[in-house]
Amino acid sequence: MASIDLPRPLVDYFAFAETAPTREGRRFSITLPYLRADGRIDRLQWWYHLAEGKEKVLGDEALRSVRAEAIGRFSTHIERWLHNTAQILRGEGPIPHLSSPGTTDASMPVPATLPERPDAPTTAALSESASPVAAGVDEEATTQQPSEAPVDLPPGRTAFG
Repeated sequence: MASIDLPRPLVDYFAFAETAPTREGRRFSITLPYLRADGRIDRLQWWYHLAEGKEKVLGDEALRSVRAEAIGRFSTHIERWLHNTAQILRGEGPIPHLSSPGTTDASMPVPATLPERPDAPTTAALSESASPVAAGVDEEATTQQPSEAPVDLPPGRTAFG
């Protein structure tokens, strides 16, 4: 039995990101979010690196090549993980569900929603009361400047290395 039962290719569910570059080169991640059997969201991540020297040698093709290799390895990793844990990725939405064989879509949990509070203001009331015009405040006076980062890092360093 196939471990992946999705309407689109697995790659279509991936999210791609690049972190701040380091002295050694550029770092990237691929993330696959999924809903666990208990309805909570979780993720699998794959990190890969493009060395500065490799990028110079291979030129524009370097990033495409390294990304394609990482996608292939991550996809293989996901398929093996699903097979070894006897689970299936399925679902019609933007985030696939992780379930056991024999579980039907109807028996999969729906993500929990927060209960409504009767005394809570409505979204429209919050929007109107937060409006500078409703409060009689000049819009330019409410513009905030971006604040400095709360963490002091040495020059040339990031939170990731």
